[in-house]
Amino acid sequence: MGASTRSDRGQATVLLIVVIVITTLAAIGVADLGGRLVDHGRARTAADAAALAATTGGLEAARRLAASNGGRLVAYREVGDVVEVTVEVGGVVVTARATDGP
Repeated sequence: MGASTRSDRGQATVLLIVVIVITTLAAIGVADLGGRLVDHGRARTAADAAALAATTGGLEAARRLAASNGGRLVAYREVGDVVEVTVEVGGVVVTARATDGP
């Protein structure tokens, strides 16, 4: 019995290290996903605000509102009374449309 006890010695340490590594990798993955979701929400807000501002203030208003919401205006297109803007926040790119009418 003493020989089998000696051969099992140290296995708990190795198992604990493996569990710690897996837990750390999972936490990093969850944090990355959370960051991307936050960036997507911020990009959506910035794009919506920029599109609405552009309906009355044009390109400069869209650029200003995108920047004030932490974004960067990537594209701007105006066709009739419909404005389409594309905004980038933290690597996430979102497009929004707005109209100055019913």
